[in-house]
Formats: sequence, C-alpha cells, structure tokens
Amino acid sequence: MASKSASSGLADRYASALFELAEEKGVLDQVADDLRGLKTMVAESADFRRFIDSPVLSRTEQAKGVAALADKAGMQGVTRNFLGLVATNRRLFALPAVINAFLERLATKRGEISAEVVSAKPLSDAQAEALAASLKQAVGKDVALETRVDPGLIGGLVVRVGSRMIDNSLRTKLQRLQLAMKGVG
Repeated sequence: MASKSASSGLADRYASALFELAEEKGVLDQVADDLRGLKTMVAESADFRRFIDSPVLSRTEQAKGVAALADKAGMQGVTRNFLGLVATNRRLFALPAVINAFLERLATKRGEISAEVVSAKPLSDAQAEALAASLKQAVGKDVALETRVDPGLIGGLVVRVGSRMIDNSLRTKLQRLQLAMKGVG
C-alpha cells in the first residue's frame, strides 16, 4: 500500500510539472492529445506495457525507444522531451498514472468531468458528440470522453463517470439472460 501511494505521489508530481510546462508553452491541448494516444497504446499493446515496465532495459534503451515512438506518432516537442526525461529517470512504469493525473488536472481546470466509454465498435464523431451531450445533461458538467473499443461487448456501451457505471452492453444482457434461464430450469 505504501508503494501505491508513493507511485501516486510520483505520478502527481510528474503530471503537475508537465501540466505547468504545457500551460506555460500554450500547448495543453496538443500534449493532452499525445497523452491520450499514449494511453491507448498502453491499453492496446502488451509489448508496449512490457517495454515501459521492463527493469532489464537500460535508461538509454528506454530513452531511445520512447524517442522513436514519439517521432513516429508525431508528438509535440514538450511531450517528446517529457517522455525522454521520464525514461532517463527510469520512471516509465509510472506513465499510465501520470497520464491519468494529467488528464484529471486538465478536466478540473476546464470544469469538466471525464467519462470512460467502452464500445464494441469505434464511435463516430456524431455518436461521441450525442453521448457527451446526454452525459452533460445527466451530470450537469461538460464531459470529456475517453473512448476505447472492446469487441467482446458484442454491442452497446459501458460508460463509467466517476464512481457510477452504466453497462448497457449486449454481452452483459446475454449473461443476465443466461442466469435467468438457469434459474427457470
């Protein structure tokens, strides 16, 4: 537990420093977009997760790896330099927590609340806007959507806003039906 709070404090310090630098340079939106892209990479790539968690790779190898990734992804200079610093300091393992802390700080600054949306297929821009408008009406604040795709849902959505979760996926409905049918038989 002490390790988790130490890691959280570390992530908050890095996120705070990055936020202040991005704000000072006027590139908050670009850095946020870069970090959202990184968050997606972490979520979708087991190889990338192994890379950032690897104690075997040297500082130089990790720094070269994130520099190549940042170049290929076309990341903003502040993000690129930040990733290099984090790799040099052997703190890539904290990257997911840093990203979350940065995005939370940005949402707070803008008076937004973030919502995690998982769908079976990627949402179109119109669908994302309609969902954000519905959530804004429900929670009374602007909503920043963080979307990801899970084909295992079959259809529908799972939406998490703060501690509330709405699971309207076809997978869950089928599981409930299966349980109900077991009860009948």
